Amino acid sequence: MRGRAGGQARRDGARETLELLNRLFGRRDRGGQAELYAEVVQLGRAPHWYVDGGVPDTLDGRFDAIAAVLSVVLVRLEREPAAVAGSTRLAERFIDDMDAQLRQIGIGDLVVGKQVGRAVSMLGGRLGAFRDGLGGDAAALNGAIARNVYRGDPPSDAALAHVRRELTALRDRLDTVASDAILAGRLA
Repeated sequence: MRGRAGGQARRDGARETLELLNRLFGRRDRGGQAELYAEVVQLGRAPHWYVDGGVPDTLDGRFDAIAAVLSVVLVRLEREPAAVAGSTRLAERFIDDMDAQLRQIGIGDLVVGKQVGRAVSMLGGRLGAFRDGLGGDAAALNGAIARNVYRGDPPSDAALAHVRRELTALRDRLDTVASDAILAGRLA
C-alpha cells in the first residue's frame, strides 16, 4: 500500500513540475476539453483502424486516424451554437498536442511552427471533406476517406468499407448524444 501512495505522490509531483516548466518556457496548454481530446485520441488509436481498416500504423497514419475521428466530432459540435467555444478549445488542444508531439520526436523550434501550421491546414481540409461526405453522399465520403485517411493510396475495398462504416457509426452515435455530454468527453 505504501508503495502505491509514494508512486502516486511522485507522479503528482512530476505533473506539477511539468506544468510549471510548461508555463515558464512557453509550452501552451490553453486548457479545456482534455477529457474529450483524450477520448478522441483513444478512438483514433484503436487497433481496428490499422488492422481492419488498413490505415498505415505510422506517425502519419495515426495522425490521419485521429484527425478523421476529430473531424467527425468537430462536425457534430459545429451544428450547435452553444458548443462552438468548446469545439474551438478542442481544436486548440489538438494544435497543442501536435506541437508537443513534434517537439518530442526531435523537431526543432525553427520547424515546429511550420509543421503545426501544416497539421492545422490538413485538419481544416479534412473538416470540409468529412462535412460534405458525412452529409449523406457516399461517393463524397469514400473520396474524403481515400484522400484524407489513406493520402490517395487506394485502399482495398474491405478496408475502405471498414473505415466508412466506423466513421458513419461514430457520426450516428454522436447524433444521439447531447453536445454538453460530448464536450465532457462522453462520446456514446
